[in-house]
Amino acid sequence: MDEEAQMQTCHLLDLPWEDVLVPHILCFLPLQHLVSLQRVSRQFHSLIQVYLANCRTFDLSSIGPSVPKEAFCSMLKDNKVLHSLCLSSCSEWVTDKELLPVIGQNQHLQRVDMSSCVGLTRHSLVAVSLSCMHLQHLGLAHCEWVDSLSLRSLADHCGGLQSINITACRQLKDDAICYMAKKCLKLRSLSLAVNANVTDESVEEVAKNCRGLEQLDLTGCLRVRNQSIRTLAEYCPKLQSLKVNHCHNVTESSLDPLRKRNVVIDVEPPLQRALVLLQDVLGFAPFINLQI
Repeated sequence: MDEEAQMQTCHLLDLPWEDVLVPHILCFLPLQHLVSLQRVSRQFHSLIQVYLANCRTFDLSSIGPSVPKEAFCSMLKDNKVLHSLCLSSCSEWVTDKELLPVIGQNQHLQRVDMSSCVGLTRHSLVAVSLSCMHLQHLGLAHCEWVDSLSLRSLADHCGGLQSINITACRQLKDDAICYMAKKCLKLRSLSLAVNANVTDESVEEVAKNCRGLEQLDLTGCLRVRNQSIRTLAEYCPKLQSLKVNHCHNVTESSLDPLRKRNVVIDVEPPLQRALVLLQDVLGFAPFINLQI
């Protein structure tokens, strides 16, 4: 009886690794659990290495600060099939030295997020542009090392780009943004926020070339005016969301046509703002018939 029961016993590691465990079980576990699991035994360590070599998505956003850079290099040293890489919380340790080998051997990357990775340089962006021809989504928010030459390289080689976040990339000026707009015609989502160098020239070039644009963030672009918002309304019929908070030269005269198309705008109409201020002062909102 004991021998029969022993023969019927099946351990987790007895299941086929690449056909069962990797695609149907490990892919549902958070990365931090996988990292812990590989410490259980040599067999589990080998299993996790097989998984890491074949995973399509690698997201360190939840555990980035606690991952030693040596561990990052070790985890991805055999992976050549990544489609998505997120390093947005790895600013304390990631540099070109760690990232460039990963980018170089993963030419099928479609999504890369390097937001706030202040230890990187323009060489990482150039590497992405040269290696990742199928790139569709790129996060570069608060990467002040992004310059005109690296953005032009990206535009030259990644024409299929659909979204890019270059919030607070303050080295960038109109010339680089206009160049990107002329090359990346499939852009659907773009953030140019927190960059005082951005003017109407950039916004108009984006509007005229990226007709499928759905989301645009111009928060804090102090030199953007009504003229370019009107151009946006004219050339981008698919626009769904526009952020113009702290754009003090953008007024309701240019925003109203977009509101009538149900575009979501992050600033309230003047009357609505006045009512909110009045409520703050008085402690209640007086009744006003807005249909008069």
